[in-house]
Amino acid sequence: MLRYILRRLLQAVPVFLGTTFLIYFMVFAMPGNPIVALFGDKTPNPAQVAALEAQYNLDQPFFMQYLLYLKNVFTGDLGTTFSGRDVNTVLADTFPVTLKLVLMAVVLEFFFAVVIGLISGLREGKFFDNASVVLALIFNSLPVFVGMFLAQYFVGIKWGWAPVTVGRDTSWGAMFLPALVIALTIYVTGMRLMRGSVIESRSEDYVRTAYAKGLTSRRIIPVHIARNSLIPVVTNTAASFGALIAGTTITEGIFNIPGVGNTLYQAIIRGENSTVVSFVTVLTLLYVIVNILVDLLYAVLDPRIRYV
Repeated sequence: MLRYILRRLLQAVPVFLGTTFLIYFMVFAMPGNPIVALFGDKTPNPAQVAALEAQYNLDQPFFMQYLLYLKNVFTGDLGTTFSGRDVNTVLADTFPVTLKLVLMAVVLEFFFAVVIGLISGLREGKFFDNASVVLALIFNSLPVFVGMFLAQYFVGIKWGWAPVTVGRDTSWGAMFLPALVIALTIYVTGMRLMRGSVIESRSEDYVRTAYAKGLTSRRIIPVHIARNSLIPVVTNTAASFGALIAGTTITEGIFNIPGVGNTLYQAIIRGENSTVVSFVTVLTLLYVIVNILVDLLYAVLDPRIRYV
């Protein structure tokens, strides 16, 4: 197990370096001077431009900028925004909000996928199975921003069951509605994976043997069928978690959630390249860590899996 963990960590190093290099290149190789754009319609003093370029290492060659950036990252310094705030502080303020939203959405998505997929797999070809597939495809084909506006209008305005926007109230209750909409639009993949795995597991020899030995369905379904069917769902959920962490911009914009997505969008609009790169670097690192943890979770779900 230890050798496997070390190998996965070593594999993550080129992934991290390659991803950060591409992001850094795409952001800082774009035409235009972000320092000049910072002044808007005003004409900046050349001395001011030179001082700011030196502060953000923009007066250095590209590869030197990237190496200096990596050095700062490894020392825990993510730089400062154009407004003078420390990026670490901005990230500390916004990331917990996004993490709370994503955790709620992923938990709901996992619950829907496992429960509905399990029942559909056990009732293959019956009414519940057919109805759940049709309903899941409807939710999946609905653009997320359309679902958000519909939820705001009906659930928030017409019925008054939940706040229309989040704003400063970032409690679990205030963010339940956007998390629920996200979960309903992404759970279909996990549900279909769970359904297919359950159908496959039902025909396995160990399941038939368990029934032949007299074990009840209450024992066989959770232990022998559901548990062994969770691996593809867990993989899909991990991918969803990483994608949502970096992709909640639309959701946070519609519901006015002060999270990473909203802040990242504002940084792009203002041309704060250092903020954009720093945020994406942290998100990349988190995505890699989540995938490693999920790989290690496989052995817990399926005892037949062993790492060497």
